[in-house]
Amino acid sequence: MDSSFDDPDYDYAASIAGRAMRSMAEQRIAPTPANFAVWYQYFAGSHDDLRNAIDLLIDHNRPFDARTNQDLFETYIAPQASAVAADTSERLQALMSAAKEFLATAIADNHSQMQVISQVADQGKAGVDPKALVAQLMNELARAATRATRLEEGFAEKTRELDVIRDSLSRSEERARTDTLTGLANRRALDEFLRKAQTTAAWGEPLSVLLLDVDHFKVFNDNFGHGVGDQVLRLMAKVLREKVRAQDLPARYGGEELIAVLPDADLATCTEIAERIRRAIAECRITRRSTGETLPNISVSIGVAQYRMGEAITDLIERCDRALYLAKGGGRNRVVTEIELDRAGAAG
Repeated sequence: MDSSFDDPDYDYAASIAGRAMRSMAEQRIAPTPANFAVWYQYFAGSHDDLRNAIDLLIDHNRPFDARTNQDLFETYIAPQASAVAADTSERLQALMSAAKEFLATAIADNHSQMQVISQVADQGKAGVDPKALVAQLMNELARAATRATRLEEGFAEKTRELDVIRDSLSRSEERARTDTLTGLANRRALDEFLRKAQTTAAWGEPLSVLLLDVDHFKVFNDNFGHGVGDQVLRLMAKVLREKVRAQDLPARYGGEELIAVLPDADLATCTEIAERIRRAIAECRITRRSTGETLPNISVSIGVAQYRMGEAITDLIERCDRALYLAKGGGRNRVVTEIELDRAGAAG
C-alpha cells in the first residue's frame, strides 16, 4: 500500500482536487481531510486497490456512509503502515550494520588464528620444544573459543531482534487487512482472496459467495444507538466466522453487509452454510451492556451465488447482491439463491 502523495504541479493538483470535491458532493460525503485524502488518491489514479474498492461500491450503489468512509481511509490511506515501515527500515539498517561488524570481526579472528597456527608450525619445524608449542596452541584455541562464544551470543541477540521485527511486520500486515470493528477481513483482503479464488475456479473448481445484511438495521440503530448497532455487527461477524469452513474467507463488505467467499463449494453447499448462519443469528439474544436490557431479536437476509466460468468477479457479487435484495423484498430473514433470481425473472 502506498499512501504517499507526489508533488504535482498546481494545475494538475487543482484539477484532481476539484474532481474529488465534486464527486464527494455527489455522494454526499462530508468534506473532511480524511475523506478528501481518499478521493484525491482515487482520482489521482495511483492506488489501484483503492480505485477497485470504490468502483465496486459505486457499481452496486452502496452508500458512502461514515463507517464506509472510515473503512476506506483506514484500509488504504492511513499513515500507520508508513510509520511502521520507516521504523522497520531503521531497525533493519542497524541490524545489518551489526551483522557486518560481526562478520568483519570473525574474518579478522580467522586470519589471526591462521597466522598463529602458521607460526607454531614454523617453530615445530625449527625444533622448538613440543610442550611449548602445545601450550601455545591450547592458549590460542581457548582465545578462539572465547571470541566465538561472544560472536555467537551477539548473533543470537540480533536474531531475536530480527524475530521481533518480523512479528511487528506480520502484525502490521494483519491490521492492514482487518476490519477494525468486526475483526473480519477488510475489502483489501477480500479483493486479494477473490482474485486467487477466481484463478482456482478457472481450473474448474466450484466457487460460491454469500452476502448477508442485517434486517432493519437502520431502525435498530435509530432506536438503540450506534454503539448497540456496532455490538450487533460484532455478533454477526462472530457467527459468520464460526459457521463458515476453515478454508473460507468471512469479510466485511461495507456498512452492515458481511460477505463470505467459499472456495471449492457449489451452490448447494453454500446455501446450506448460509441457512445455518441465518438460523444461528435468529437464535441470538442481545443484551444491552449498560442496562442489562434484552433487545429485540435480530435477523439477516442472505443472498447466495456460484461463480460461472469466465465471468468477472463483479458479476458474481452483483448476482449475489440481487439475490440478497430479493430475500429482503420477500419478507427478510431468509436465504435466496441465484436460482430464485432466474425464476423471478422468468415470472416477471
